[in-house]
Amino acid sequence: MPKQLTNTVHSRPPTRSRLPAVRVSAYTIVGLHGDMDIATGPAMRMHLHEALRQSKDVLILDLSGVSFCDACGLAVLVGIRRETRERGITLRLAAPTMRMTHLLRITCLDQSFTIHATLSSAIASTHRSGCLKQANYVCLYVL
Repeated sequence: MPKQLTNTVHSRPPTRSRLPAVRVSAYTIVGLHGDMDIATGPAMRMHLHEALRQSKDVLILDLSGVSFCDACGLAVLVGIRRETRERGITLRLAAPTMRMTHLLRITCLDQSFTIHATLSSAIASTHRSGCLKQANYVCLYVL
């Protein structure tokens, strides 16, 4: 995937959650790891807002590492969806776990998000839509 790593930042983790982010010139990929719950929601919201501020065209949230999600975690996703729409940024969810897929489906949120089965398919759809202009990669670990 990334050919050139230009910057890495580490910060102190909130309880039980980790959010690595990779920013490519026109899109940002944020990997969500751990619990998305009331304990991690505020820090997750803050870090996702920061990733959103750095995004240009597309924000991809990699959900493959999410082990648990409650209503607070869903509220963070809904809030980010609203903000991406307001800013004209495309939001994609990638690689949700079985639990996360079920949760999105029973809350009907699967109808509100563009969801890709894998991260590579989310990236490929970004390439097909012409969002990738150059290969400048920044890896930002927001812990």
